Amino acid sequence: MATPTQSPSGSSERRPELDAIRMLVVIGLIFFHSALVFATEGDFYVTNSETTEVVTVIAGFGVVWAMPLLFLISGLGAWHSLRRRGEGAFVAERLLRLGVPLLLATVVLNPLPQWLRQRSSDPDDKESYLDFLPHFFDVHVELDEFPFLIQGQYFETGHLWFVVLLLTFSLMLAPLPRRLPHEPARRALDRLAAATLLRRGVLLIPALLFAAICAFVGMEEDYAGWHRWSYLLFFAAGFLLAADARLRTAMRREAPLAACLGVLLFIAAAPGFTTADDPFTQTTPSAVVSRALFGAAGWCLVVAVPGLLDRPGRRLPQGPETSADRTPRQRVHGYLAAAVLPLYVLHQPIVVAVAYVVVGWSAPIAVEYVALVAMSLALTLVAYELLVRRTRVTRFLFGMRT
Repeated sequence: MATPTQSPSGSSERRPELDAIRMLVVIGLIFFHSALVFATEGDFYVTNSETTEVVTVIAGFGVVWAMPLLFLISGLGAWHSLRRRGEGAFVAERLLRLGVPLLLATVVLNPLPQWLRQRSSDPDDKESYLDFLPHFFDVHVELDEFPFLIQGQYFETGHLWFVVLLLTFSLMLAPLPRRLPHEPARRALDRLAAATLLRRGVLLIPALLFAAICAFVGMEEDYAGWHRWSYLLFFAAGFLLAADARLRTAMRREAPLAACLGVLLFIAAAPGFTTADDPFTQTTPSAVVSRALFGAAGWCLVVAVPGLLDRPGRRLPQGPETSADRTPRQRVHGYLAAAVLPLYVLHQPIVVAVAYVVVGWSAPIAVEYVALVAMSLALTLVAYELLVRRTRVTRFLFGMRT
């Protein structure tokens, strides 16, 4: 463990708990988006005739930490990748591994949920999928929506907003190591890491920043509740945490307190979100305070989850082992770790397509939800295995290493 006077660079060891969190969040999105079919509030593509407000509260607790944590972990990985490859190779790698699947999914997958939304909202709409496609691609450019420049009445990035923002943030931060003066930046990071390790609670101070952004800048329902530029700060925080191992130590130490604070702050925020007409942008005192509590809760939970799971020295076997040398748990871990991006890209169109069928059943919500999750999860994994994983071309198109 680093002492307070040391300034070690961030370790590049593989951290299995971060891979596990990424897998948990992406697989969890199937459960989350399936639940939105039964939510009283919101505007999901397909909505069941019978809904429940329970979904709003449960989904809200996932929203407050899941996607922010994905951005923080992505920032941490980007720092190591940039350090290893250099700016030019890093940018090229990101354009290929994020840009190619983004383009493919936008053209091939994203029209389907919008078409099903139209048919679900208007049962008399008999327009075929092929007839709908020209409407989906009737687009224009809106600069003030950056980085979502392409807009249209039916066009959308859908769940791929995460990939759009991740690619944008990677390209924005790639030049920083070259442009920032090395020694002043190193000294500033050294002082920050030392203060964080010496003084309890310093790592939780950014909660105030996120509280202010949510309260006064507002939130965006289309991007999992958070304002799009809030995610840049989570991504940059991952960049920073990767640069000095003392920050990782401080995160482990602060995790129990951060977890308690995060849960309490979220509970305190919940009444304002459930009673306001538009809690994301409304300027009433109740809505503003609720957003502030939500933002603070988000940072606390983003500190808590990886901090609680972090076990230094615990790593998966690496090297020349064959699949037969690994335990079943290690094989599943390796399989899903490689599948995270393709599963993310594939899951939502599949959930919407299955939901379009399931909502026509005359069954209790619990039965329909379990069936929707089971079928969507199975079809997503089958689609990945049969349509993505097995050839070099499809692996490349979905951002996997070939």
